[in-house]
Amino acid sequence: MQKTAERLAFLALTIFLIGIMTACGVSSDSAEGEKVINIGVTDSLGSINPFAIDQTEISKYAIDLMFLPLVELDKDMHFQGMLADSVTTEDRIHFTVHINDAAMWSDGTPVTAYDVEYSVLRYASPVVGNTTLFLNVFEGTDDTTGYVEEGADSVFGLTVLDDKTIQFTTKSPMSLTTFQNSYGRYLHILPKHVIEKFGEDELTSNGWFDQPDVIDGPYFLVDYDLKDHISYAANPDYWKGAPKIDRLNIEIIDGSQIYSALQSGRIDITHHTLTTIPQEDYESIERLDNVNVIYGMPVTMQSAFIQTANIPDARVRQAMLYAIDRQQLVDRLLKGHGEVSDGFLTSVSPYYDESLEPVEFDPEKARALLEDAGWDSTRVLRFYVNSGDHTFVSGARAIAEQWAEVGINVRIIEADLTELMAMAGTSDYDIMAVQYTCAPIDPYPDVAWLLNGEGSWTGYYDREIMDDLEAAQRSDDIADIRELYSDIDRRLQQEVPMFSVYVISGQGAVNKRVIGAEPCTYGFFNDVQNWDVKQ
Repeated sequence: MQKTAERLAFLALTIFLIGIMTACGVSSDSAEGEKVINIGVTDSLGSINPFAIDQTEISKYAIDLMFLPLVELDKDMHFQGMLADSVTTEDRIHFTVHINDAAMWSDGTPVTAYDVEYSVLRYASPVVGNTTLFLNVFEGTDDTTGYVEEGADSVFGLTVLDDKTIQFTTKSPMSLTTFQNSYGRYLHILPKHVIEKFGEDELTSNGWFDQPDVIDGPYFLVDYDLKDHISYAANPDYWKGAPKIDRLNIEIIDGSQIYSALQSGRIDITHHTLTTIPQEDYESIERLDNVNVIYGMPVTMQSAFIQTANIPDARVRQAMLYAIDRQQLVDRLLKGHGEVSDGFLTSVSPYYDESLEPVEFDPEKARALLEDAGWDSTRVLRFYVNSGDHTFVSGARAIAEQWAEVGINVRIIEADLTELMAMAGTSDYDIMAVQYTCAPIDPYPDVAWLLNGEGSWTGYYDREIMDDLEAAQRSDDIADIRELYSDIDRRLQQEVPMFSVYVISGQGAVNKRVIGAEPCTYGFFNDVQNWDVKQ
């Protein structure tokens, strides 16, 4: 799941607090001459606190606006320096990060390597209890939990070389791409001179995180409601340049409202992965005179995660895949804006193996597998889906019908994304379907997490897959890496602990009054300070 959301803060100047969003939604009112952009998203927010987020994409981006990540992917899937201006390694063990010399906190204090060290140590605190960053890869952390001793002020795996340079040391070889994608993008650095005033037991609950007044990002957090909105005011002292947009609002709305909100101008932008637009509205949005429509790369998978502890027979899981006409779903639900792909890779990945044919729709094969497995056709499986994704709620009903045709009965249970994330990793579901964006340039962290045995979203573990993953970390040869990931994807076809129902080429839209902002799967907010509007 995407973890890059922890750089947010608040503006203490009264002028920027005028007209903020109220609890009933984003206010369309603004002070005279004030520039405002409203972004419409359909997923609810788990938390705005960097130490407590659930690592969903909306949380990542929400925090990025306050607290910059070290690096971020741009729209072409190249790494772009954000807080750091370089990340290098010579041996895949020692990673040297240099903080941009110009990087500055909003109170005028320089951002330093000591901020990085202190923040990482707090993320690794057993009191904070972060379970999503997987800091156990670094020397000096517990091999299982990734924690350090409570109150630790240093560990072997973090070495400050000078005020602007810090070195991370891993326990085993790691590719530079994985370091940047898994840690450079997801470690949100906080101001040491502020948060060191808090006890470790306060870091997930202190009110400062609801309205931080010292940030290094482009926007201060002004107000938020986890299920309704997030409102920001420009940081006039942003070290990359004061944002041209005075107020930036993220409105959390139902997908069925997107079309009318774009039409009326209530929202200005939708995003390929943050905004799930009902497919039946695609053509209507395309016909709107006031917006430009941009389709994204096919990277976001509508994934189904099978809790293998509850469905242990691979033959049953194979039958579930054979029983679904996935191309029909792409054609009917996505209007052709997507593809069918097996495994973790889609056609835009440099490691995609075109020779790997997706499992075809074959209900007779499904029935034979179920019979061979001695499947109990009276059993009813719990099939959880994201209530905010209206397109897939319809798709789930179609899948349930196709499964019923071969003797697999399910009960569809709708829950919002926050509820699904709280349930994920437990065994309290049989199948859970959510949209999942696996970085095409580096599937390693997602494969390692999702197939990590008990406690993962699948409960599945395979030594062969883990061996292939480790081999991929030691190679720079694209052909070799492609072969390794192809082996992993073929293994997934056999074992089916999870599968991609389809891959979405999501629709994004932007109001024609907006200048410099383009919906893109990656790098959406990288240069948000340059966004503007026609007045």
